[in-house]
Amino acid sequence: MKKIKYRTIILSDVHLGTPHCKVDEVNEFLKYTHCDRLILNGDIIDAWQLRRSGKWETSHTRFVRLILKKMEKQGTEVIYLRGNHDDVLRRFMPLDFMNIQIREDYIHRTLNGEKYLVLHGDVFDLVTTHLKILSHVGDFGYQWLLRFNRLYSRWWRWQGKGNFSLSKYIKGRVKSAVSFISNYEEQIVKLARAKNCDGVMCGHIHTPDDKVIDGVHYLNSGDWVESMTSIVEHQDGSLEVLSHEDFQARLANHVIQEASRSPEDEREFVAEAV
Repeated sequence: MKKIKYRTIILSDVHLGTPHCKVDEVNEFLKYTHCDRLILNGDIIDAWQLRRSGKWETSHTRFVRLILKKMEKQGTEVIYLRGNHDDVLRRFMPLDFMNIQIREDYIHRTLNGEKYLVLHGDVFDLVTTHLKILSHVGDFGYQWLLRFNRLYSRWWRWQGKGNFSLSKYIKGRVKSAVSFISNYEEQIVKLARAKNCDGVMCGHIHTPDDKVIDGVHYLNSGDWVESMTSIVEHQDGSLEVLSHEDFQARLANHVIQEASRSPEDEREFVAEAV
């Protein structure tokens, strides 16, 4: 099946090695997309959990293979930016080999010439950067919340109410969490402005967003634990925070369009490709 083409794809917070990462969904997304550049914006592999009770599954290896296939078969350029859960990469930065770069941050230019600062964003989390023990304790609590959330979601769906994220609900209702996110966004926007960028793309807080803050375009790619979202740059240079649900709908429409292609159109398409 023909893939959906994007100029750039930005993924963050996949957290491979944990039981809560939506690896099948992100693998589907990678399998049916084509891009010139893939930016892996931190916390792709969760080394914290792998050191504790995490487990590496076959599907996690498939994620890596899909990326290697993009590099080898599609000529995709891969930029891997360090996150706090995969900060072991700090030892190797900066590093270039084959078609992959490992960096702390990255300046991305869209087709329209706009300049975006891309970074994971943990540098603006004081707990993560200065109180690592407390950060690990918080991560431990978050993992337990996700376990409880899975059970609660099953009961919620059994009631016929669809999906429900308890952790998202809590973040949306707890005043301190809302205040932290707001301050986080303000600080990261200030850095983008200081670097003379038109916008900033980040992750870390697992809260997908697309808005303008003080004249700076702020995009957060969310995560592949709860929100299942990414940032994509379309062929015309426009940017979008794309959910997996919306991607599946577009993929289904893509399949229908392919099925309706006449034999003459197909031969013409093949001739153009050759």
